[in-house]
Amino acid sequence: MLFAVLDQLRSEPTNAVFTLLAFTFAIVAAITVHEFSHALSANLLGDSTAKNQGRLTLNPLAHLDPAGTIMIVVVGFGWGRPTPVNPARFGSHMRSGMAAVSFAGPISNVIVASLCAIPVKIGLLSPGIVGFSIFSGGPGDFWAYLLGSLIFINILLAAFNLIPVAPLDGFKVVQGLLPRDAALQWSRLERWGPLILMVLILSGFLLPTGSLLVPIMRPLVNVLATIIIGGQI
Repeated sequence: MLFAVLDQLRSEPTNAVFTLLAFTFAIVAAITVHEFSHALSANLLGDSTAKNQGRLTLNPLAHLDPAGTIMIVVVGFGWGRPTPVNPARFGSHMRSGMAAVSFAGPISNVIVASLCAIPVKIGLLSPGIVGFSIFSGGPGDFWAYLLGSLIFINILLAAFNLIPVAPLDGFKVVQGLLPRDAALQWSRLERWGPLILMVLILSGFLLPTGSLLVPIMRPLVNVLATIIIGGQI
């Protein structure tokens, strides 16, 4: 993303500004809603830790993680500042509570993408507005481009966070769905999660065949896109 915009900045500086505005807004909005939803669901389930730390808010400054935001801009995926959760506050429903809180983030991105996709679903806009592309229209086309960016980034963020590798949300979702003994075995993989995730991220820079994340994420991205806009992206 970043390199494409830099190229555009040299040839079409005005359109590059529109590209940056749309993607920056979409990224900030998607991460903010995602982390707010973690905080809200935890609070509803009895854990006020995030609320007490000022995270139960739609103020983007409370949720943005510099490294995660840069990763989205550079390679197309990333994360927000982790929402603090105290599983002990969920009582005997600790695992299911954590699964629900974890799932709330990705599902909130799916909801936002679905709401933004209403003009597409009713035929006012083409599904072609959704996807990775730099802005190339006139000023009047910006709002459609922004809407497409919001749909795309929210789908991408949901799919990335549903990968079952710690510390992503998918790991805790799987842990909450497994039987007790299997969940215990699964939890032992948590310490390896950051290393696995780093390998997946760096593979895009190190492997000539491209990032290993692409074949992992593509099926879920396409399923979500089919549901949300009626076609793959």
